[in-house]
Amino acid sequence: MVLTVYGHPHLSCTQRVAAALHEKQVPFKLVVVDLMGKEQKTPAYLEKQPFGQIPVLEDDGYRIYETRAICRYIAEKYAGQGTTLIPMDLKAKGIFEQAASVEYANWEPYASKAVIEKVYKAMGGQPADEDLVEKMLVSLEANLDVYDKILAKQKWVAGDEFTLADLFHMPYAALLPRVGRDVIAARPNVARWAKELLARPSWQAVKDGVQSTA
Repeated sequence: MVLTVYGHPHLSCTQRVAAALHEKQVPFKLVVVDLMGKEQKTPAYLEKQPFGQIPVLEDDGYRIYETRAICRYIAEKYAGQGTTLIPMDLKAKGIFEQAASVEYANWEPYASKAVIEKVYKAMGGQPADEDLVEKMLVSLEANLDVYDKILAKQKWVAGDEFTLADLFHMPYAALLPRVGRDVIAARPNVARWAKELLARPSWQAVKDGVQSTA
């Protein structure tokens, strides 16, 4: 049974899920949700995702939403193939969950808001809230100073093996240089990590838009 992803080919949440599927070498079908047409708010779509958001994964009658939950499901269902995205060892898994929590609390809120203001709003011809951007970048820079210290001692954010905790960073690591101040390049260990992160075949496969592989 081929997995079905409901999402948008150019949005970060769908890219994360697709990158995880590429890492695990799992074929999938992408069903594009018409966000401009508010398809995500229709009764039919709300049956799949009651909050009217993307993405959603369907697997032979099983349905799951929320990007990070989907990625964890993929990683564990296909644990025996492709990249090991979640460590099996209990202590290593604990460090992975720690790194994943750091991404969600110390990267995502700041990187996403800066990118929305400077990149996505510009695409729609809207002005950025420059005060908000500056506030987000100042907080993100402080957090990336800590990242730089961590990454001075190890290759990836959860240790010396690539995990979902790294993969979750992919979309905004690619977009942050476009906000006007490259907070990544200014930190050598973060810069090295981001370069290796974005060079992975999984990101290269989705960076210009997610496409079905089945």
